[in-house]
Amino acid sequence: MADFDRRTALKGGLTVSAVGLLGTATTSAAEAASGVAEPKIHDTTAWNARPPAGAIEVQNHKPTYIVVHHTVDPGNVTDYTLEHAFWASRSIQNFHMDTRGWIDTGQQFTNSRGGHITEGRHRSLEILRGGTRHVLGANVGNNNSTCIGIENEGLYSKEDVTPALWDSLVKLVAYIASQYGISPEFIKGHRDFNSTECPGTVLYNRLPELRTEVGKLLGTASPKVDLPEWPLLKPGDSGPRVRAAQELLRARGFAVPVDGLFGQSTKDAVAAVAARNGLERDACGATAATDETGFLGSDVWPLIVGSGTDLRALKARLAG
Repeated sequence: MADFDRRTALKGGLTVSAVGLLGTATTSAAEAASGVAEPKIHDTTAWNARPPAGAIEVQNHKPTYIVVHHTVDPGNVTDYTLEHAFWASRSIQNFHMDTRGWIDTGQQFTNSRGGHITEGRHRSLEILRGGTRHVLGANVGNNNSTCIGIENEGLYSKEDVTPALWDSLVKLVAYIASQYGISPEFIKGHRDFNSTECPGTVLYNRLPELRTEVGKLLGTASPKVDLPEWPLLKPGDSGPRVRAAQELLRARGFAVPVDGLFGQSTKDAVAAVAARNGLERDACGATAATDETGFLGSDVWPLIVGSGTDLRALKARLAG
């Protein structure tokens, strides 16, 4: 997958980017307290990482968002040892390099179910400690220049994370936020940028709690996150949100029924919109990825909204 940024030139006269819908991302060191202790992070040497296949790009700016992922596979294992965490890191790197064709592990950091944190892409730990630059990864399609990603071992669509993973996630995110001056409201899930289940509905729904816990460690007030975000719709879903999407697709010329059922024709139409606009699919997924073709999320919604659409009314309708 190429490491490139979010396209904002959308068809139909309306320019709406996923990042824009997340709010104006302006953070500074003054917005987050400094001095959060670095948790134990095992570097690439510790887990015997392969050397990268190309030059690691280090950008001369701080990341704007901290993005939470789940690996899907390895799944919800009960081996919580450090040895297993190292094995998982090697497996992820092999998949990303040998199957994805990336130069290295896609995410900057990996968090195991046993609570062991490892460096993902080479130089990520070094650059994080500096607090002023950003290692370009490959984990958030079209937004890698603004995002630093954490893969959490497991599948969290229906099950919750382990207490050890949660504890290490809070500490790692707080450290990253402290180093870069990132305010807790800019802690996001992968689905806030791409049409993906990641980081799983259960973990995604715990992000407000994560922001609060990180805020406590930073010494800041609990963030009020009321930024508008697009809902994730998947084949098989039903209801008024699906109907709203179908109306927008029909206005775009797709022959889909307006019945509130996310069937094959709706899936095909959404997939066509994504392909037509060059959206990256399967932008993460550590050692395996589920088929998310036709998922309608934060990067596809703006592409089907017409220039005459009342965005406020639409967002209110989708929130209802």
